Amino acid sequence: MRGARGKIYADPNIGFAWLRTIGAVTVVVDHCCPLLEPNRLTIFPASWHASPGYVALMGFFAMSGFQIQDSWTRDPSWWRYSARRLLRILPPLVVVLCTTVFVIGPLVTTWPAHAYWTHVQTWRYLVGTTVLFLLQHQLPGVFTGNPYPYSVNGALWTLPIEMLGYALVLLAGVLISFRVSRLVLVGLLGGMVYADSVFQATFEYHGRPLSLLVVPIGSAVAFLVPFVIGMILRTYRDKIPLRPWVAIVLFLAWIPLSQTVVSRYLLAVMASYGAITLASHWPKRWERAGSLVYGSYGLYIWAFPIQQLLVMAGVRQLWLLIALAVPAAFLAGQLSWRFVEEPTQRLRRYLRKPPPRPEPRSEAETTMIIQRGAPAAAPSPSSRGAG
Repeated sequence: MRGARGKIYADPNIGFAWLRTIGAVTVVVDHCCPLLEPNRLTIFPASWHASPGYVALMGFFAMSGFQIQDSWTRDPSWWRYSARRLLRILPPLVVVLCTTVFVIGPLVTTWPAHAYWTHVQTWRYLVGTTVLFLLQHQLPGVFTGNPYPYSVNGALWTLPIEMLGYALVLLAGVLISFRVSRLVLVGLLGGMVYADSVFQATFEYHGRPLSLLVVPIGSAVAFLVPFVIGMILRTYRDKIPLRPWVAIVLFLAWIPLSQTVVSRYLLAVMASYGAITLASHWPKRWERAGSLVYGSYGLYIWAFPIQQLLVMAGVRQLWLLIALAVPAAFLAGQLSWRFVEEPTQRLRRYLRKPPPRPEPRSEAETTMIIQRGAPAAAPSPSSRGAG
C-alpha cells in the first residue's frame, strides 16, 4: 500500500511548500482591501464575517505545528532545535527590516533626512521588530500619506505568535522527555480552546484587551489552537488517519456553520486537518515545481511593504493592486529563498545530531569474542602510551 501511495503522492514537504505558497498569496490578496480601504478588512463581503486570509493563517499555523513537532521528534535537543528555529525565522526578517529602514524609509519618508535618522522610532522599529516581541509598526514619515498609514509591514504581527508556538513545542518536548505522557498535548489543546472561548478573538477583533508585550493574547490563542492541533496530528499520526473525505466533510460542514458560534471551533479543526491532509496527499506530478514553492516565507514578509509602495505610487484599483502585488511579492520571495534562506539553511549541517556512541561491551561479551578468535577493540590513540 505504501509503495502505491509513494507513486501517487508527492513528498509531504512538497505539499506543505505548495500550500504555504498558496496561503501566502491568499493573504496578500486579502491585504489589498484594507490597504486601499481601511474599513474593509477582507476581500469577502463584510456580511459574510469570514476572511480567506484568516483561514489561510489558520492552515499556516497548523502546518507549522505539524512540521516543527516533527523536527523536534527527529532531534529532541533543545539547543539544536532553538538554533534551527532562529536560523529559519531571523535572517530573512533582518534583511527585510534593514531594507525597509535603510532603503525604503529614506526614499519615501516625508520627514527631513536628519530628523528621520535621529528619531528614536527609526531605531526602535529596527531593533524592536527584530526582537519580535517588541515589534513596531511605524517609521517616521513612512507611508503616512497612504490610505493605511498605520503599519509599514502589517504582516509581521503573526511572527511573535509563531515564536510562541515554537516555545510550546520545546516545552512539551522537554516534559515528554521526562516521561510525562504524550497526553500532555491534549491537555494543552484543551487549555488553548478554553482560553480561546474566553478571549473570543476573530479576524475582525483581537479579543479582550490583554496583551503579552505587543502580542494580543486573544489572537495568539486563536492561532495557537491550530498549531497545537498540528502538533497532535504529528505526535499521534499512527493513530489519527488523514482521510481526504474527512477533510471535505469538515469543510462542507463549516460553510453553513461559519456564521454561528460553532465556527470558532470548527474552523480551527477544519483548517488544521484539511491543510495537513492535503499536504500529505499532494499530487506527485506537481513535485516538478521544485524550489519555486519554497519562497512562501519571503513572499509573506515582503508583500506588505511592496503593496504600500504600489499604493503610494498611485495604484488605487483593487484588481490592479492584486495584479501587481502578487507577482512582485512572489519574486521577492524567490530572491529571499535563493539568496538568504537557502544559504542560511545550509548552516544547519553544523547542527547535525551526533551519531550514537556504541555501548561498551560487557566483560562476558569481550571474553566470548576473544575465545572465538576475533580481535578485541583497538585501544584509542590517547591510551596507547598511557602505560
